Amino acid sequence: MTRAAGGDDGGATEEPARSRRPRRLTARMKLTLTYALFVVVAGAFTLIVVYLAMRFVPYYPLADVNPQAAAIATRPDILRALAKASAVTLLLLALVGLGVGWLIAGRVLRPLQDITRAARRAAGGSLDHRVGLTGPRDEFTELSDTFDDMLARLQHSFDAQQRFAANASHELRTPLAVSRTMLDVAVADPDGQDYGRLVSRLRETNQRGIDITDALLQLSALDHAPPAVEALDLAGTARGAVAAVREEARARGVSLHTDTRPAPVTGNGVLLRQLALNLLHNAVRHNLPADGSLSLTTGPDPAHAGRVLLTVTNTGPPLSATVDRLTEPFLRGGGRLAEQAPARRGHGLGLAIVAGIVRAHHGELALAANPGGGLTVRVSLPAGRA
Repeated sequence: MTRAAGGDDGGATEEPARSRRPRRLTARMKLTLTYALFVVVAGAFTLIVVYLAMRFVPYYPLADVNPQAAAIATRPDILRALAKASAVTLLLLALVGLGVGWLIAGRVLRPLQDITRAARRAAGGSLDHRVGLTGPRDEFTELSDTFDDMLARLQHSFDAQQRFAANASHELRTPLAVSRTMLDVAVADPDGQDYGRLVSRLRETNQRGIDITDALLQLSALDHAPPAVEALDLAGTARGAVAAVREEARARGVSLHTDTRPAPVTGNGVLLRQLALNLLHNAVRHNLPADGSLSLTTGPDPAHAGRVLLTVTNTGPPLSATVDRLTEPFLRGGGRLAEQAPARRGHGLGLAIVAGIVRAHHGELALAANPGGGLTVRVSLPAGRA
């Protein structure tokens, strides 16, 4: 909807602006004229050099010595003949330069025409087309590869945006539909209702809608406003998050193991605590039904100097889907459906918010499915001074 509205507004001002542009020579014609001009200038320079050489060559008037040599061309005759031949030669060079230059320019600009056609298709809304230039690496193939990468990113972004809009609508509609159903049942049978239980369920459903809305606002803010940062120790932030989920882990039978070595970073303390909390909540709630485990470690990143690493590993059911998609909004470990139990129910935005926080801190997020089940999440952030 946004793109359509933007297109309507832009079209009213863009088309007249394009129609007012003065018509000039095409790039192919400019290259053709350049090639022809170069050939003519080079030929003229060569002929001028020959003409001057002929003009200053020592001249011996043979007719004064031998009257029988009067038929031999004199220097003025040779220079006049050379001038005429030069004029004809320059004309031929100009025609050949125009013809060959037109063919060469067309061949040189053909990749650019392919890119232009792909750009027009993309402007019309078709993002699945790729230029795909082949051949040795040059300026045009680099431009083609860059343009194809841009189209792939745009297609992925628009597809993700459409899925996000559809899933957000579904997630926000569900609490409203549940509330309406409970109210309709209460209106239909007012005497047979447990109003205390009804109010409790309505409050729980309403809170779920508020939680989803707050998470969406937080996710949107991460992509638009850079966070305020300060020097802190990620290990201390992680220990605070572990303390916050310890009771829930104990209630679910999940054992906690921590190894928090110093990990100085420059970041936003509130967002980094939210990052750790989301990872721990995800690890606790998507663990084994009983006798599960969870480990959290912090410290220097052994794979990258100058970075620190936070790792959260949990046991759990095997993950068959591509784990990289778990950072998509509203995608849960079990798919798009939420857990039925309120205690295990999430809004499917935890890892999406984690990914947004990592991007805001110029970090790297890696998710890997464990061979025996469960997930390992690694967050690598630039090191700072605590």
